[in-house]
Amino acid sequence: MRINILKCWDRGQLADMIYLKDNGKISKRRVKVLIVGEHTFKAYCFLRNTKRTFKINNVLAFVPVIKKEREVI
Repeated sequence: MRINILKCWDRGQLADMIYLKDNGKISKRRVKVLIVGEHTFKAYCFLRNTKRTFKINNVLAFVPVIKKEREVI
């Protein structure tokens, strides 16, 4: 999972993430990774509209958001 997080950070991509909170609840968030540490990473969370720290081990899924531009005819 850490490799996917590092790739998004390196490319400046947004990502959709499924995250397991410490209280056992699961949430879906859109994030922009700011800093990656060994066990945690800091990201801007669009759900909460603030910077948050996430535990890498609590990330259940991490998928980059791919924007496709539509062709104008």
